[in-house]
Amino acid sequence: MIIAVDGPAASGKGTLARRLAQHFNLGHLDTGKLYRATALRALASGGDPADPAVAEAAAKAVRAADLGDPRLADEAVARGASVVAAIPSVRQALFAFQRDFARHPPGGAAGAVLDGRDIGTVICPDADAKLFITAGIEARAARRVKELRDSGKAAIYEAVLQDMKDRDARDSQRRAAPMVPADDAFVLDTTTLDADAAFAAALDFIGRKLAAAPAKG
Repeated sequence: MIIAVDGPAASGKGTLARRLAQHFNLGHLDTGKLYRATALRALASGGDPADPAVAEAAAKAVRAADLGDPRLADEAVARGASVVAAIPSVRQALFAFQRDFARHPPGGAAGAVLDGRDIGTVICPDADAKLFITAGIEARAARRVKELRDSGKAAIYEAVLQDMKDRDARDSQRRAAPMVPADDAFVLDTTTLDADAAFAAALDFIGRKLAAAPAKG
C-alpha cells in the first residue's frame, strides 16, 4: 500500500504522514528532507543552491544517512531546499530514490507513506490513497513560528510569513512538478483542525478508498 501526502509547509502533512505510517505499519519518507539535504550539501561546499550544476551534483551525492542531519532544520537550508526543488535536473536526480523507497520500503514493510509536494502527481501517481493537506497561510506561519521558538530559535512572525509566501509561490509556479493537488486527492484543510481531528479525517478517507478498491490478486 502506498499513501501519498502532499501540501505546503506547516500544513501538518509531516505529522499526519508519520501517524499514518505508524498506524498502518508502513515505511515513511519525508521527501522534503531530500531537497534539504541537497541544499545543505550545496551550501556546505560553498556553492550557490540556485546554480543548476551545483544543485544537481549535490542531489546526486545525497544518501539516506544525510536525512538525519540536524542541520536540515535550519531556515537557510529550508529556503535553499525550495530553490533547488525548482531545478528539473535536481528533481530527476532524486526521483529514483523516492520511487525505490515507495516500491521497496525498508524493514520489509508492506507499503509506504511519502509526504512532499508532488508525490500524488509525479512520484507515485498510482498511490492507493492521495491526500493534499493545506491550511491558511497565516495559520501555517504561526505554527512555524511556534515550532522555531519551541526549538530555541528566534523567529519573527512577519519574516516567517513572507518567507512562506515566497516558498509557496516557488513551489506552485515552478515548471517542474508544481505543487498542486492530484485530481483524485482528498483535500484536507487543517486551519481549524488539531492533529487528532486531521488524523481521524484522513483515516476515514483512506478507509473508504481502500474499501472501494478492487481486490488485488
